Parts: sequence; structure tokens; C-alpha cells
Amino acid sequence: MQKKPIIIGVAGGSGSGKTTVAHEIYRQFPEQSILMIEQDAYYRDQTHLPMEERLKTNYDHPLAFDNELLMQQLDQLSRGEAVKKPVYDYANHTRADEVIHVEPRDVIILEGIMILEDDRLREWMDIKLFVDTDSDMRIIRRLMRDINERGRTIDSVIDQYTTVVRPMHLQFIEPTKRYADIIVPEGGHNHVAVDLMVTKIKTILEEKSML
Repeated sequence: MQKKPIIIGVAGGSGSGKTTVAHEIYRQFPEQSILMIEQDAYYRDQTHLPMEERLKTNYDHPLAFDNELLMQQLDQLSRGEAVKKPVYDYANHTRADEVIHVEPRDVIILEGIMILEDDRLREWMDIKLFVDTDSDMRIIRRLMRDINERGRTIDSVIDQYTTVVRPMHLQFIEPTKRYADIIVPEGGHNHVAVDLMVTKIKTILEEKSML
């Protein structure tokens, strides 16, 4: 009988270090027993929209995500079925034709800015983390990332942050902190919090193996 996987949600604002935390936890386990799912892969398909409409997409709003597909695939993985995880094409602002074949695992780390916003998604999670980092650090990290990795200008990053990212964070992301079981300050640099999470997950896995 397929045992339900442990599902860990790792949320936090853009630039908070949530991805680093998720990867640090992932790194502590044998590759064959753990799986990472990024909510960013589940941005809605926009192939039916002209490019000028796609360019208006607010990626920091809950409606940008296809949580129905994400939950459907979590259900399949929980039943021991493989899934075809979508890939998002940021250059064309829509879902790519390619998919990634994903096999079920004992532990699933679900990482993304909005994973605690949807109560239906929260019900899937055994442990909920919120990575809490000061706003000045988050904007600096986002600025460096977007300039170095995405070829953005300083002005465009700051304009997007002040007009979209910051207000969406305050409206939709920051309030989800109250749903977290654990709040992790300072992101991936908080080795104590990461070690505690790894220990907790190992304990749950040991308990499940004895059932």
C-alpha cells in the first residue's frame, strides 16, 4: 500500500530566501526519497492570449497560479502515481510545451510565495514554514538577481517592486505568516531552523516506516 508522502510547505516573499531553505532541506536527504515542487511551475497557461495581454500578467497575485492543477498532481503523487509537472516559459509568458516526468517520493517540499494563501493547498501540508526576511534585504536580493540573471535594469526592477511586488506582498503574502507552524528568520542562513526541520522530517519518516 502506498504511504502518503510528507508534504512540507515553504513560503515567504520574493527574495526572502525560501528557495535556499527548501534546497538546504532537500540536500539533507537521499535523492530517491525527496521531491521538490516549485509553485512557479504552475503559473497559468496563457497560450490563448495575445502577447500584449500576457505582458500584463501580475505574477505576484494568487490568480496567476493554477492551484487546481497543482492539487491534482499532489493527489496523484500521494496515490503513488507519476505526474507530468509543467514548465513555465518566462520569455513567452505562458506554459511551455515540455513537461517534466516526476515520480512519487516519501517527502515533497512545496515551495512558493503563495502556497499558504490557498486554504485548499494548506490542507495538503503536514508542516508549514514561512521564511521571514526584512524587506530591505528582499529588495536587494531581488535587485541583484533580476539584474544579473534576467538582464533587467535597476529602474525597471525598482518600478516593478514599488508598484506590484511590495503591495502584493503586503496584501497576499505577509498575512499568510499566521498559518505557518514555523517562522524561519533570515532565510537559508538560519542553519538552526534548517537542522530542526531535517530532524523533524527524519523522525516522521521513521515513524511512518514502522506503521
